[in-house]
Amino acid sequence: IPEGLPAVVTIVLALGVARMAKANTIIRKLPAVETLGAVSVVCSDKTGTLTENKMKVLKLYAEDKTLSVSQVRPREFSRLMQGFLLCNNAVIGKTELGDSTELALLSMGEQMGISRERLEERYPRLEEIPFDSDKKYMVTLHKDQSQVCAYIKGACDYLLEVCSFWWIGGKIEPLGQIQKMKIRRVMEGMAEEGLRVLALAFKEHVSDWNESSIMKNLVFAGLAGMMDAPRKQVNQSVYQLKRAGVQVVMITGDYQETAFSIAKMTGIARKREQCVTGKELDAMSDAEFASKMNDIRVFARVTPAHKVKIVKEFKKNGKIVAMTGDGVNDSPALKNADIGIAMGKNGTDVAKNAADMILADDNFVTIVEAVKQGRNIYDNLRKAIHFLIATNIGEIVTIFVGLILGMKSPLLAIQLLWINLVTDSLPAIALGLEKPEKDIMNRFPKDAKKGLFSDGLWGEIFSEGVMIGILTLLAFSLGNKLGGIVVGRTMAFVSLGILELVHSFNIKSKDSIFKVGLFENKYLIGAFVLGTLLQIGVLFIPSVANIFKLTMLNGMQWLITIAISISPIIIVEAQKKLNKEKETKEIFKESKVITNEI
Repeated sequence: IPEGLPAVVTIVLALGVARMAKANTIIRKLPAVETLGAVSVVCSDKTGTLTENKMKVLKLYAEDKTLSVSQVRPREFSRLMQGFLLCNNAVIGKTELGDSTELALLSMGEQMGISRERLEERYPRLEEIPFDSDKKYMVTLHKDQSQVCAYIKGACDYLLEVCSFWWIGGKIEPLGQIQKMKIRRVMEGMAEEGLRVLALAFKEHVSDWNESSIMKNLVFAGLAGMMDAPRKQVNQSVYQLKRAGVQVVMITGDYQETAFSIAKMTGIARKREQCVTGKELDAMSDAEFASKMNDIRVFARVTPAHKVKIVKEFKKNGKIVAMTGDGVNDSPALKNADIGIAMGKNGTDVAKNAADMILADDNFVTIVEAVKQGRNIYDNLRKAIHFLIATNIGEIVTIFVGLILGMKSPLLAIQLLWINLVTDSLPAIALGLEKPEKDIMNRFPKDAKKGLFSDGLWGEIFSEGVMIGILTLLAFSLGNKLGGIVVGRTMAFVSLGILELVHSFNIKSKDSIFKVGLFENKYLIGAFVLGTLLQIGVLFIPSVANIFKLTMLNGMQWLITIAISISPIIIVEAQKKLNKEKETKEIFKESKVITNEI
């Protein structure tokens, strides 16, 4: 085991984390970097992650009429407007504070010239029942002259169920099933347009402030349809993840039609059959859910408990799951996911503490870059470990085989230690700084069940180590014949050091180094130049050469040494060509699966 391996792995991970931080991805737990490279499912929230989190009210429904905001006269929809502004905790001033939905409602009120301050003076707030993600509604109690009035803002489907009356023609009238069906059609129509739909209800003459008693026989006031447009480049990011063999799933508390509309816009879902609600999820058996989950792309109207269930089921199916969240209630799902991703701007401290990774810009696009960097860091760790173990096996073969063949030791201990010092650090770290390969996001994620040395890596490492050992012994044998044991050891010393430095270029990529470019990684070039100067420089300083028991080589000896030192390029390039032909068939199979998903 190379003594420099733990240090190199830690340095490569740390440098990768630093690079990711510059790209708005803050890694809280170092092992998460490797896990990112294996992510096969991304479960994303809708609001603020896939969308811009900038709500704007576009349509209102009240008094049995649907109008665009520009067509509404404030007096016409006064009860609806009044309720939306009073049942609201957002603040608009020099800085905006609050939920994007509530800010959109306040902004609408300002555009219509309705002052919330005046409303609050007239109807002072007495009590509040905060919004709850399970119940999906918020209640505020207000003093209205000699009575107490309650305003309830929340999910349309739930509020409509608990409404027995509606506000029409400036008075309260009974709300029958026919009217409820009509309201549902309006609601579905707004949702199909990609609008997030919010309902408002109220109750007059509240005598019992108990929540269960308030939430009975409510008066339906109306609906607000607001748009939260998808972020720019989300479509492209979803496409890139699909190309990378990563399944993208939307998990949201929003209404089904709204969620599906946004999912369709962003390319996450194509058919309505790919959309499932929390209620439908509850009705499924574990076996039924397991059989359908790979085809589901949208989970709508879900609770925090549903999120945990979805994550666990994906993991049971052998998937590596990344889960986004921002609220306190999202923390169980973030902890259960393989990679919990919290929002940096709008995320709560609880969510951030539960997460492995934080998106500084709350942007879905950043997840794609994080997956790409995660894959690259894993690839680079593999390259560094590949290089270190292969070259160390080369040193073992040199000494061990030399002894078996009855040779005098091809290298002295001090010479071997120097070679390790020169080759076991800088080249390995430089390989850890390789740029992502061109096809990195066009291949399947690594199988979590496979180890670091899977897919024939042990075979490659061993064969390359044997190659380095045999070439070093060849240099030693030829040098011994040409000038004796000291010349043989000098040729073996120079050859082994440069062989290892040259071999670092072979490990840069599975493709030919002449295709990927020899000079793309300036750190590797620097490590090679410095290592070569140190390795050869020992010979040119007589006092140092004496310490290492080395001698100066003549022209013929140098030619043989250089020829042996660069020969791994030719040998490995030939091997790469054979391997590429075998890999083409596997790549074709993967590309068919990816194309079907896209």
